[in-house]
Amino acid sequence: MYTSGALILTNDGEFVYQVTHPKHEIEKTYTVTIKGIVKQEEVEQLRKGVKIEDYKTKPAKVKILKTEEEKNQSRLEITIHEGKNRQVRKMCEAIGHHVLALHRSKIAGIGVKDIPLRKMEIFRQ
Repeated sequence: MYTSGALILTNDGEFVYQVTHPKHEIEKTYTVTIKGIVKQEEVEQLRKGVKIEDYKTKPAKVKILKTEEEKNQSRLEITIHEGKNRQVRKMCEAIGHHVLALHRSKIAGIGVKDIPLRKMEIFRQ
């Protein structure tokens, strides 16, 4: 299973709270590759919210990006604002599809493509 994407590293607890707490409804957008060909009814389930573990997810924005019959895969764009642990994976499992790859492409409207990749620098005092 492959996971990649946007990650914010900070020691500012208030900032983390503002970005991650569901009550602030900050959107996180994922590109998800799943096993199988997704059906429109399954997309509608995600849009309405699905039961995972002991809760029902809030409605998600879902778009089918691509289906590949020959590979038996589908690619979706899923936008949520809850962000519970492994939520997108669990949502896909709830509609009967195993996640093959997961990429967080945006947090709060800031896309991975908007941030240049750089070498990590070590700062010495």
